[in-house]
Amino acid sequence: MHIFTTESVPGMTIEKNFGTVFGTVVRSRNVVGRTMGNISAFFGGRQSGDTKMVNETRDQAMSELGSNAEALGANAVLAMRFDSGEFDSGNGNIMQEITAYGTAVFLVRTPAETTPD
Repeated sequence: MHIFTTESVPGMTIEKNFGTVFGTVVRSRNVVGRTMGNISAFFGGRQSGDTKMVNETRDQAMSELGSNAEALGANAVLAMRFDSGEFDSGNGNIMQEITAYGTAVFLVRTPAETTPD
């Protein structure tokens, strides 16, 4: 599955447009991770645990996006973007949500133009 942030691909033509496709992943850190993150934040340290979780969640969202596009019959996703947010699922359990979205398409090579001899 090819995933592009651009709206078109040079040398390729959209043969079929399947519409918008999403890949969403929601995660939270465990109690130990949250506690260590709070201690690090108190001293102004880098939030490496949170950074790792966000990177993994982003990669999973892209993977899910590709799988969902493939299930529609697409071979590519164009104009891929991310959206993210946090929400409290109750009892102070903060959840991180990342959504990757774009347009699922089937791309084919654009025929080369031939010039008469």
